[in-house]
Amino acid sequence: MPRNPPRRHRAASLTLHIGHAELVVRQRYEAASVANDALIAAWFLIGSIMFFSPAWTHTGTWCFVLGSVELMIRPAIRLTRQLHLQRLRGSGDHSGALTASDQDY
Repeated sequence: MPRNPPRRHRAASLTLHIGHAELVVRQRYEAASVANDALIAAWFLIGSIMFFSPAWTHTGTWCFVLGSVELMIRPAIRLTRQLHLQRLRGSGDHSGALTASDQDY
């Protein structure tokens, strides 16, 4: 009679079921977040380079201001994504089991 391997040697698998609409929403907000982060980096890098020349200091300061505005946009993107996903789940699409512990962008 063949023996089955002990249960402790079997690998457990994890399967998450996310609806197509939720996946599309997540991808769009992730793309917006990545674009926003790239803009933050660009504004601060350009502003930093401009500070090497006294003639460009004023413009460099404005680049820092724009970078700071982009930093304020980050939580707005996260909050909007959360609200959008809540509305999506509230409308009957309960296929996604992910919660607030999801990766935040």
